[in-house]
Amino acid sequence: MPINASPHFEKAQRDYLNAQTTEQKIIYLKKMMALAPKHKGAENLNAQLRRRLARLKYTREKEIKSGKSTFKGIKKEDMQAVIVGLTNTGKSTLISELTNAKPKISNVQFSTTKPVVGMMLYQGANIQIIENPPIESEYYDKGLTNTADTLILLVKKIEEINEIKKRLEKAKGKQIIVFNKINPKKEIRKISATLSSKRYNFVIISTETKEGFEELKEKIFESFDKIRVYTKEPKKEKSPRPIILEPGSTVEDVAEKILKGFSKKVKETKIWGPSSKFSGQKVGLKHKLKDKDIVEFKTF
Repeated sequence: MPINASPHFEKAQRDYLNAQTTEQKIIYLKKMMALAPKHKGAENLNAQLRRRLARLKYTREKEIKSGKSTFKGIKKEDMQAVIVGLTNTGKSTLISELTNAKPKISNVQFSTTKPVVGMMLYQGANIQIIENPPIESEYYDKGLTNTADTLILLVKKIEEINEIKKRLEKAKGKQIIVFNKINPKKEIRKISATLSSKRYNFVIISTETKEGFEELKEKIFESFDKIRVYTKEPKKEKSPRPIILEPGSTVEDVAEKILKGFSKKVKETKIWGPSSKFSGQKVGLKHKLKDKDIVEFKTF
């Protein structure tokens, strides 16, 4: 430990030693470098920190090229959308408005240095929304983008779309162009016409006036191509949260998602909703369900 090291340096050092990912180590190491003593006796320490940072950056570059996420602890939910864009396009404001996340919002470039995770509740379904750091920054996580179900491409200029799309070679998720703009109606009509001519799936919003947010939420949900199935117990109301399933899923799939092996305990099933011929219809385990169906199980 260097002479006269501040408590802040010592805390940064503890955080660095406890970091679990390369990204986290880089963040805390940079803090250590900023807080390290600058007197002559600390020259060796500062040189060691610089060499360590260079090695970590090299390691992170290899992680990025591999296409794997460099962040741990982000469990992918049934529906996941990742916000991708350049710096200062309003990504942090967007995720704070769509979800329960409370990111740091700043006009400073590259202020987001790690993914921010939030949950958006839409028509009873929870959708995981993640803000990826700016696509042109060293903190951008290519792995998150490549594995997302849906990509929200947030832009402020038409030309930004191609700039972003060039970096999405391995991304397989459906793309929604979200144009963040505050302009006279005439210019908005021009932007809309340009995006329509290119056949983009898009929505024009304003993170300041909150215009277009409901349309965006609907587009995000529709992009997943999932169905929502509610469950209920006899003589009780349906569950407030649906089970998210693939189109064509059956009653058996619902039972197994509740608990593995549960379908073998089912004695009788009743359904209400779009796939039923009448309310409370008795069906078998192989009955195919539709969006917003309600399923009631009786067990042995």
